[in-house]
Amino acid sequence: MSLKKTLASGLMVAALMASTASAKTMVYCSEGSPEGFDPALYTAGTTFNASSRTIYDRLVEFEATTTATKPGLAESWDISDDGLEYTFHLRKGVKFQSSDSFTPTRDFNADDVIFTFDRQRKEDNPYFKVEGGSWEYFNSMSMPDLIKEIVKVDDNTVKFVLNRPEAPMIANLAMDFASIVSKEYADAMLAAGTPEMLNQAPIGTGPFKFVAYQKDAVIRFAANPDYWQGASPLDDLVFAITTDASVRYQKLKAGECQIMSYPNPADVAAMKADSSLNVMEQEGLNVGYLAYNTMQPPFDKKEVRKALNMAIDKKAILDVIFQGSGTIAKNPIPPAMWSYNDAVKDDPFDPEAAKKMLADAGVKDLSMKIWAIPVQRPYNPNGRRMAELMQEDLAKIGVKVEIVSYEWGEYLERSKAKDRDGAVLLGWTGDNGDPDNFLAVLLGCDAVGGSNRAQWCNKDFNDLIMKAKVISDQAERAKLYEQAQVVFKEEAPWDTIAHSVVFTPMSAKVEGYNMSPLGSVRFYGVDLKE
Repeated sequence: MSLKKTLASGLMVAALMASTASAKTMVYCSEGSPEGFDPALYTAGTTFNASSRTIYDRLVEFEATTTATKPGLAESWDISDDGLEYTFHLRKGVKFQSSDSFTPTRDFNADDVIFTFDRQRKEDNPYFKVEGGSWEYFNSMSMPDLIKEIVKVDDNTVKFVLNRPEAPMIANLAMDFASIVSKEYADAMLAAGTPEMLNQAPIGTGPFKFVAYQKDAVIRFAANPDYWQGASPLDDLVFAITTDASVRYQKLKAGECQIMSYPNPADVAAMKADSSLNVMEQEGLNVGYLAYNTMQPPFDKKEVRKALNMAIDKKAILDVIFQGSGTIAKNPIPPAMWSYNDAVKDDPFDPEAAKKMLADAGVKDLSMKIWAIPVQRPYNPNGRRMAELMQEDLAKIGVKVEIVSYEWGEYLERSKAKDRDGAVLLGWTGDNGDPDNFLAVLLGCDAVGGSNRAQWCNKDFNDLIMKAKVISDQAERAKLYEQAQVVFKEEAPWDTIAHSVVFTPMSAKVEGYNMSPLGSVRFYGVDLKE
């Protein structure tokens, strides 16, 4: 961020703070800008923190500190014995938010649930192609094939009818993409000729109302006074978008924000020693990786991918980038997740063997691009430096690397392309505590061209994960996922880099904040001591 932008952002936040001087305002120094405010269209945690986790609710919710589910907009649900029908009994009296351009005339009901999902699955729905209509999660999770129909039993009852059992179905419906939107608002915006407002001026049932957004600078929210769980102790919530972790730290120390995202690992010790701050931490349910484009030669050869993996010194990356706050990754799921296969052997760091493997594969004078992630993430605290370390390692085996990057939203969009030129640094924090959320969403055939950035479709792997979806017994599912990890390692669509510890520094005045193992940032129930 330029000095001019930094100053503009600071002035904007200061103005907002001054305008709400008598109100209780929480300022969160966030690491990047949201792609938009309709969570079903996107996959980034930065976007979800600013949308689904503030403005919206779901039928099912996750507990604050675990991956266990609990009732949300659905008070309860019934599952048929064959696992093909899920009947949700909806909460009555839930109000949608209002804005200057929209005042709801009815409470939340079954029509909103059906619209939320039909727009993602039915091509004849008028919202199917609005704002690009990629519905990346919905498609990557095989939802179009899974859902047979969604039936309105009555205003307060909805039945999902499936084509096959889906073991993680309830957990899936607690995910961000399943945030419930207002059909009445969508119809009004469609009639006005501005359907994109669903994404740009969001309306939900959640604890905070969207007020304003200045791109790359600040987002302002206000407490929803009609929230069905009770109004937030906070009056106002401000996201001060601050891409530089050092600047976020300065703002936190100066009291310009009360919570910040993703500190530099090198700053954590000093933060912990500061009595005015509280640093929360926990093992992240995450993985950072380098995804090759397996559709593009020579990366369509697993020998080439294996050779590049063997040339990259992951221990050095952990020492330099994570500084003790991470562990080397060998599998695409983290060690804390059930079904993790610890028997898998990682690709050894062996530059000489890597050089020979490339030669044996008939590859010489290889030039490639590595995409450096432009924002700080828990699984990659410094994308540019990580790419530089990889560049240095690969030069030692005769591979020339060009480092490229883009603005975050553009990076995510461009990296989905099947003809993408280059290997992309990315990562994942689990959405629901189920291995399917990593293995199917990131590596399944249905996710090619979307969240499967390796563009990798392997029949053996895909058959295993699809079989695991329909089995309810966790031990049996675990065996299949363990086998899938063996196939993944043999085929090497990624170089698995690291799993990290996640730190959240905040003012000692903050009360009631909880870290989620799913990486979500939520401010409902958070308060500030006077």
